[in-house]
Amino acid sequence: MTTPIIDFHQHLWPDGLVALLSRRTTPPLLRGDVLTTVEGGFAVDLAAHRLSSRLAALDRAGIERAVVSLQPTLGIHLLPTGEARPLIDAYHEGALELAEQSRGRIVPLSVGVALDGFAGACVPARFIWGEVAPLLVQDLHERNQFLFVHPGPAAFDGIDEEWWAPVVDYTTQMQTAYAAWLACGAERWPSLPVVFAILAGGAPFQLERLASRGVDTTLATRANTYFDTASYGRLALEFCLAAFGLHRLVYGSDSPVIEATPPLDAIQTLGKEAVDAICSRNALALLV
Repeated sequence: MTTPIIDFHQHLWPDGLVALLSRRTTPPLLRGDVLTTVEGGFAVDLAAHRLSSRLAALDRAGIERAVVSLQPTLGIHLLPTGEARPLIDAYHEGALELAEQSRGRIVPLSVGVALDGFAGACVPARFIWGEVAPLLVQDLHERNQFLFVHPGPAAFDGIDEEWWAPVVDYTTQMQTAYAAWLACGAERWPSLPVVFAILAGGAPFQLERLASRGVDTTLATRANTYFDTASYGRLALEFCLAAFGLHRLVYGSDSPVIEATPPLDAIQTLGKEAVDAICSRNALALLV
């Protein structure tokens, strides 16, 4: 039997959200096929956010289901409540409709709140080290949902390079979020699954350095944490496998921002057991 591949990190914008973004005059906003956020302007393929296009893309990549979220990099959570709420409501309403229309192939995450009908909640990385919200964590636990931690908008430090935000700032955010969870959340909520995007920015690579500073790193292996593979290849995956074993990685692509196939190709070079665990078994355990 072919392994049912689940992509744990995709983004999908419902039509209602696209319409609201297109009417805005301050970031985040859409003008034609250009998305403007606090980070700048970026060309986007709005066709990739149509359900028919997304399902076709899943078929081409051999992906059975995609877990989708509204990426915090848009900066919607930074807006005043009166501006943010209509955008978030439009996403929630549209995401549930897309999930139903896809017959379960689209698995939506809510935006910073635990809601019925969603598999979990997506929060920006700075949410973790600023203040872990006990009410959100408790609500997720009661619903058997999980927390998905994703980079938020970059804070540029005067360096004008296109790669700076995704390569330096986002990974820094995620490393900090993972360390903060180990310091402040993992023991308090040991049964809550937490999935860190982009291998937590390489945070597992820091275990030996943590140990050298007297940190008991056994907490890292006990913690109910997972790491998605978006943007990484075989070298990074092998390191994470050596640190945590097969049971803590889930396949994620960051599609349509990044092509879905490169990390999947890297996983498939690791052998059938790795593919079964990373692309299917671990994800299914989280989606129960």
